[in-house]
Amino acid sequence: MKRQISLLALMILAINTNFASAAPIYTFPVAGCTVKYGKYHHTYPATDLFAKNGCAFVAPIAGVIDEVNTVDRWRGRTNLGPDRGGLSVSLIGEDGLRYYGSHLQKIEPNIVPGYKVATGEKLGEIGTTGSAKGTKPHLHFGISYPTEKDIWWIRRGVGLEKGKTTPWKYLQAWQAGKDLKPRLNTPATIPPEPKK
Repeated sequence: MKRQISLLALMILAINTNFASAAPIYTFPVAGCTVKYGKYHHTYPATDLFAKNGCAFVAPIAGVIDEVNTVDRWRGRTNLGPDRGGLSVSLIGEDGLRYYGSHLQKIEPNIVPGYKVATGEKLGEIGTTGSAKGTKPHLHFGISYPTEKDIWWIRRGVGLEKGKTTPWKYLQAWQAGKDLKPRLNTPATIPPEPKK
């Protein structure tokens, strides 16, 4: 009888341990480095995460790679919107939202459109490509709703919740190991391309 109770207790412990060690849905998008970031971005809702050159940019959620830009076409004299991100990766998460990281110095070779990634999988390395040339290395991080390809002004980040919220509170939660799903309002029509 004691043996059966001990076996039953071990089975319950094993079951509880399996549930407690379930993988997180979300994770902080920079791994293995000290990061600094603020609540606000300059003219639209996104966040710049400052870290050392070469720090890992990882998938904040499992999903499918959407767009990859492996060529830095940005030029200061033209400053074209689609080119500002330099080397960049976007993925459509299992939650249906798009996650975007740019100014990378390197993109992992297996990161191509259609590739399925796991939460925390390395996508690339932080750098200073695009309009980040001459600045401190950082990851420009944006969350948006999926759109057709090349709608860069949405991909770079849109307002969460009430239309003006940056990813800051979600980054704070993920950095603390909490799963907090971003809330996003999707407009009925896509806003026009900005003139800047």
